[in-house]
Amino acid sequence: MAPPARTTGATVTLLSILAVLSYVMINNSRSRSKSSSRKAAVKKPSTGLVAAIGNTPLIRINSLSDATGCEILGKSEFLNPGGSVKDRVAVKIIEEALECGALARGGVVTEGSAGSTAISLATVAPAYGCRCHVVIPDDAAIEKSQILEALGATVERVRPVSITHKEHFVNIARRRALEANEVALKHHETSNDVNHHSKCSADSKGGFFADQFENLANYRAHYEGTGPEIWEQVGGKLDAFVAAAGTGGTVAGVSQFLKEKKSSIKCFLIDPPGSGLFNKVTRGVMYTTEEAEGRRLKNPFDTVTEGIGINRLTENFKMAALDGAFRGSDLEAVEMSRYLLKKDGLFVGSSSAMNCVGAVKVAQQMGPGHTIVTILCDSGMRHLSKFYNEKYLARYGLTPTASGLEFLGIGAGEKFKIYIS
Repeated sequence: MAPPARTTGATVTLLSILAVLSYVMINNSRSRSKSSSRKAAVKKPSTGLVAAIGNTPLIRINSLSDATGCEILGKSEFLNPGGSVKDRVAVKIIEEALECGALARGGVVTEGSAGSTAISLATVAPAYGCRCHVVIPDDAAIEKSQILEALGATVERVRPVSITHKEHFVNIARRRALEANEVALKHHETSNDVNHHSKCSADSKGGFFADQFENLANYRAHYEGTGPEIWEQVGGKLDAFVAAAGTGGTVAGVSQFLKEKKSSIKCFLIDPPGSGLFNKVTRGVMYTTEEAEGRRLKNPFDTVTEGIGINRLTENFKMAALDGAFRGSDLEAVEMSRYLLKKDGLFVGSSSAMNCVGAVKVAQQMGPGHTIVTILCDSGMRHLSKFYNEKYLARYGLTPTASGLEFLGIGAGEKFKIYIS
């Protein structure tokens, strides 16, 4: 009987060894699998600046979400390399122009801009071997001009006038592109015949007017980029989108894409003082109370928010699929910016603050339990001399005093109230 006992013992020993080996092999396999997963999760370096544009985070704005009972999410466009949502537009405009031959490498891109689009063009243009010439109204925050000059752009600051005036900054920018083309043509005909009167550099290989207001590349940048990103980030669970409009490209591209994906998504405009878009969306007529009374303001609208609000219908805005509009005041935007900084650590620019005002108004109208997305266009870094300047704001009676969201009718004792625009 002894031999069988030894056999049994040997079998047990062998099984124990096999069990240990199996354990080691399984753990090694799991370790390799985890290592492989980690490697797969690590993204390869992007190729150049342009590849870093887009795919920005969609963040929950905690204070506004908690106050309204809705999920209010902000698309963090201020994290783009050029610091704003306009980076997407700059890339799309330049790439389409190069593709169709309207712009040549070495050429100059001209644009009339209140700041953000110009900064994005000046940031992106060198990546395509191009230069940038910007015409900017002289009442825009001075730091925007300083940034543009630091980026190597040629900057013209001009007096703000109506778009119908030939000296409007957009119209001047259009002329600068034509001048650059004339210089390039003459230079081609005879290298010694150079137009020294042109404001654009004589060594230019032609000019291209970006035309952000009417160029539908603006709309396509958001229809093909921003909109799809938002849809993917919310997993299709979205009830509303709201944003202000300057050129109209963002609100048009995003609203059109989201509506095509899910027709029940409500898309809204938030419009600053003096702009005629609120009336156009809600009444079908483009005018403001000031204009109806025969008064013309600068540009011709007047607001401390920059880059949003307009009194004409652009080709980009015509593409928007909107369900309604809200008015936002300068004071609401100022108060919102301070509230977000204090409660969420979000240091946003004037248009971003107005967008968040819009998000709260949408939440108040729809009620709790909805998911609402807006755009955080840029940071407050390029708004220091005006929107974040206490003396400047005091001059216009816009000194912030709120401790909470009472400026939107939300007090400490109430979570939300229904708002009717």
